[in-house]
Amino acid sequence: MTANNPPTGQVAVTIDPARRPDVLLRRRHPEGHQMSAWWMIGAFVAVSVAVVGLVNMFPA
Repeated sequence: MTANNPPTGQVAVTIDPARRPDVLLRRRHPEGHQMSAWWMIGAFVAVSVAVVGLVNMFPA
């Protein structure tokens, strides 16, 4: 292959799902990586506090 005779035809393109344009804030993790359970516990507590706070704002 020279500059005068470039390769032609189909070129294999690797599709990386982490690079899709419709996916925002996606991070790559190594195989087998699991998120810490503390994130889910913290999210549950935060949502619970927000719901209780909103309910207390409106008198019965």
